[in-house]
Amino acid sequence: MRHRYSFFIALFLIVFLTNGASAQWLSGKVLDSQQKPVAGAFVRWLGTSQVVYTDSLGVFQFLKPLESKQALVVSATGFSSDTIQPPFQDPLTIRLRSTRQIRELQVVAQQEGVRISDLNPIKTEQISRIELGKAACCDLAGCFETQSTVQPQVTNVITNAKELRILGLSGVYNQVLIDGFPLIQGLSYTYGISSVPGSLVENIFIAKGANSVLQGFESISGQINVETKSPDKTDKLFANLYVNNFQEKHVNFNYAFKKEGWSNLSALHVVLPAARFDRDDDRFLDLPLLTRYLFTNRWKYGQEKNWGWNSQVNFRMLHEQRVGGQTRFDPNRDRGSSTSYGQWVKLSQPEFWSKTSFRFNDVQQITAFASGFVQQQNAWFGTVNYQAAQVNGYLNLQHEFNHSNGSLKSGLSLRYLKLNETIAFSNNDLARTFSGDYRREEIIPGVFAEHTWRLLNNRLSWITGLRADFHNQFGTFITPRTLLKYDLTPTTIVRANIGTGWRTVNLFSENIGLLVSSRNLLFAEALEPEQAVNAGINLTQKYSFFDKLLGGYLSIDYYRTEFSNQVFPDYDSDPTKAIITNFRGQSISESFQVEGVVRWQDLVEWKVGYSWVEVYRMVSENRQELPFNPRHKVMSAISIQPKSKRFQFDINAHWYGSQRLPDTRLNPEVYQRPSTSPTYSIINTQITYRFQQWEVYTGCENLFDFRQLQPILGWQDPFGRYFDTSFVWGPTRGREFYLGIRYRVK
Repeated sequence: MRHRYSFFIALFLIVFLTNGASAQWLSGKVLDSQQKPVAGAFVRWLGTSQVVYTDSLGVFQFLKPLESKQALVVSATGFSSDTIQPPFQDPLTIRLRSTRQIRELQVVAQQEGVRISDLNPIKTEQISRIELGKAACCDLAGCFETQSTVQPQVTNVITNAKELRILGLSGVYNQVLIDGFPLIQGLSYTYGISSVPGSLVENIFIAKGANSVLQGFESISGQINVETKSPDKTDKLFANLYVNNFQEKHVNFNYAFKKEGWSNLSALHVVLPAARFDRDDDRFLDLPLLTRYLFTNRWKYGQEKNWGWNSQVNFRMLHEQRVGGQTRFDPNRDRGSSTSYGQWVKLSQPEFWSKTSFRFNDVQQITAFASGFVQQQNAWFGTVNYQAAQVNGYLNLQHEFNHSNGSLKSGLSLRYLKLNETIAFSNNDLARTFSGDYRREEIIPGVFAEHTWRLLNNRLSWITGLRADFHNQFGTFITPRTLLKYDLTPTTIVRANIGTGWRTVNLFSENIGLLVSSRNLLFAEALEPEQAVNAGINLTQKYSFFDKLLGGYLSIDYYRTEFSNQVFPDYDSDPTKAIITNFRGQSISESFQVEGVVRWQDLVEWKVGYSWVEVYRMVSENRQELPFNPRHKVMSAISIQPKSKRFQFDINAHWYGSQRLPDTRLNPEVYQRPSTSPTYSIINTQITYRFQQWEVYTGCENLFDFRQLQPILGWQDPFGRYFDTSFVWGPTRGREFYLGIRYRVK
């Protein structure tokens, strides 16, 4: 596959080197009639859209345009604008005349719940806290009920572990970032998305396919960046209490303050376990007993747009316990025994991240990123004991240079991962052979550069990105990507992207079902990094009618991902085994999606989306469809609120098409399952009432109580040869009522 890189490398070098021409600069100072500096004044070349701002001393620095005869325009609030004609002295002194003081004008507008940026060359869906308030959003996995792009998927029904899928591919192929940092990795992948409370999320940014190379090489199917609340922009006090009919309780408390350029946010998140329910009489709990304690503390100094230093530091401590299995399972008594089947997971994870920048002027800045976490995990899955410890580190030093037609970002990165896993059996009647110690250490230094061109009066944007990473075991990998955006009209935008991605495999944490089922694991060969090429195209059409009373957008896109190496456990060849090998044949994912949004003022919003996905591989010239992917999916969501904003009513519906399931025809008849799942629908509703500083919300998920009954294969004999928890294709907990209260002080 690496020979395919040559075209991308040549393309990148052409664009990168053409930016190396010497630049000419103009510096100056903006003063008022009293010779005092004017901070925050706008300075731009006439006929262009590039703007710089004066700092607190009234100083600015600007790159001269190619056309040296252009005039300079200077404006500031409370002053008359001035136009300076060439030639210019360097440094330049500009004096503005003050105007009469005008009364303050306050503009109030409703933030859109979901929006697609017109400016970003990468198609990025932004889910704001307005949208997140339309559902309970207890954790990150529950934040995608009103959109079509991301599909939460259960990976272990007994402990309710989940992943986030994009383009029909496993969640391991999309990169989940927390505030721009890769903190969901390795051990943290299994339960990490559930450990991010929805009450702490400000925005979620979703990009499909191969996009920016700045954060790494992994994002094959897409990237999800979760932006948490910033200390200087959030409520001073926020509290959220939640309880559902299963008696699971959530408590969230945030406190923020600002003082002399500093701001701080402290957040506490607590989950207390539900009662024991078994509605389908399979003698297994319908949902695990979850206990979680999470504390977050974030400090911020300065503002990124200002010249000089700014910094943010975040600390987080997570402690979690999950208990699932048969209804009579007691973890203190039955862990590891064969008398009652159960799963018990206990983990602790301290983590931190920091981001420190120095902005030299409006043209250049340098930023240092650093993050790390340590996780200790001890778990029992029936008679399988799993103990693991991980140390994870990330460093990134990035320089940004802005010029009149775009920007160049370049830098160095370092990834470190040390993962030690121990697997043991308290009882091995099934003669499983994969017990032992599994140790990995990865050191991956890298270099990267990404250049953005804005051409044709900003109608055309072109991003070229290239990174080289040096793995201590697998050698050098080159990751090229390029993206184009063209504005056919101010409201019609076409985007296209193509690029490569690769990743190393964390087998057990990313396929936790391997430890849960009774299958024996057979390693056919040493596992190599997964590699793929992704290409996609998107059309976004925005519209408004009746003096902007009615508006919205239509988005259509198609993506294709082709792997040159993929690690996917083979569950079909033998029902008692999972064969682990590198698949170097043709493995493809194709995805088509159309989504439309209609908004009537701020009163009604209706969204509808359709997704078509095909995920398959070619085995001996036979097309083999991979399991647990509905080929067709439809989502619709409507939100209604009167002008008073007191009430809000939200409803969303999801229809899922049939899915292929693993082949069980070789099992005894009692342990056989159908080869495909039925189609089904889910409807969720919520009503919110607001008064002063309080919000009361209540809702129902899975209104008509659709359930996949007895989802565990071999539940009759959990210690037997045919026990398997990987057959979940639909909801298993049924109808869920909930009630919540939010309180905030701004």
